[in-house]
Amino acid sequence: MEALSLYGLNALVRRSLEQCLPDAYWVQAELSDVRTNSTGHCYLEFVQKDTRSNNLIAKARGTIWSNVFRLLKPYFEEATGQAFVSGIKVLVQVTVNFHELYGYSLTVQDIDPTYTLGDMARRRREILKQLEEEGVLTLNKELEIPRLPQRIAVISSSTAAGYGDFCHQLQHNPRGFYFYTELFPALMQGERVEDSILSALDKINSRLDDFDAVVIIRGGGATSDLSGFDTYLLAAACAQFPLPIITGIGHERDDTVLDSIAHTRVKTPTAAAEFLIDCMNDAADELELLANRLNESVRSLLAQESRKLAAYKNRIPSAAYRRVSDAKLALLTARKDIAQAVTVSLSRHRHRLELLQQRLTDASPEKQLARGYSITLKDGKVVKDFTQVQEGDKIVTRLHHGEVVSIIEDNT
Repeated sequence: MEALSLYGLNALVRRSLEQCLPDAYWVQAELSDVRTNSTGHCYLEFVQKDTRSNNLIAKARGTIWSNVFRLLKPYFEEATGQAFVSGIKVLVQVTVNFHELYGYSLTVQDIDPTYTLGDMARRRREILKQLEEEGVLTLNKELEIPRLPQRIAVISSSTAAGYGDFCHQLQHNPRGFYFYTELFPALMQGERVEDSILSALDKINSRLDDFDAVVIIRGGGATSDLSGFDTYLLAAACAQFPLPIITGIGHERDDTVLDSIAHTRVKTPTAAAEFLIDCMNDAADELELLANRLNESVRSLLAQESRKLAAYKNRIPSAAYRRVSDAKLALLTARKDIAQAVTVSLSRHRHRLELLQQRLTDASPEKQLARGYSITLKDGKVVKDFTQVQEGDKIVTRLHHGEVVSIIEDNT
């Protein structure tokens, strides 16, 4: 039996594969271990996992040559907003290759971004559905933006152009509103976006009383770095954050998960600043409206009271004349009443005096003596009791006409 060398066997395998699989094939797989070298070639692995156990059930080595990769990568990232990195699912057109030394591999010829977009949209839907089932999907949207949102916690990269645009827009607003902004630096692209923003949120959460709202802005970055804003942990943390969150991540495509759960989503950092300025404008306009209404009400009230005062002023002379006339009439009436009362009182007292005089006359000693009574005096004093006189005392008895002098002989 003739034996084959390993190279000969591998060469047979290569020829067989080239004959059996001569065409290019569209393959669905997940990217793994994506890396590029200095020459621009991309080397990666395609994997497939069991949908239930998540265990690997297939794996193949892949290659994207530099002439293809320099066109394919920006095309894919621009179309999907997703970086060409490990962990994403793709639909790629490949040819099957077998090399005697390097073995089985797939060479990528083309890629269909719509498949990845569909998978990304599915993942977003799954995250949003999970948040809805947990009852937290709309919590941040239900918060009320303060009437004067002037204290702003900003999560962004300190070197991002969007952050500078945001601050400039706030500081140079037409009506000169004051805004206090404090930056909480975070990475806004790359694999550490989620952890970085979560860390910034934790710092803000420890100082909730210092801020009115949180603004997460990016701006100026590549659209291929937006995948970090499509994670469950970041979405759940923002949805349940106790301050309203405004996102201005700077892209025109479909909203990220973070955009979907934020209180307010705008396209750019400048638009985020405009939103805050508009809030202040609304409050200022309402205040001016109230001030104008108050001014008009005060003017109207003053005019009304002025008319009342003028009417009262015109009524004062006639009212005063009427009051004086009424007072004169009252005085005349009172004078007449007093005179009549005095006359009646004098008449009544005169009658009483006449009665008293009559009584006095009737009770006078002369009146009593005229009636036959007499008065006995001793030493000029009236004798009322026999014990007041002694034998030998001289008494005088006064009669109506004349007096009788007597000597007491016996007083028993």
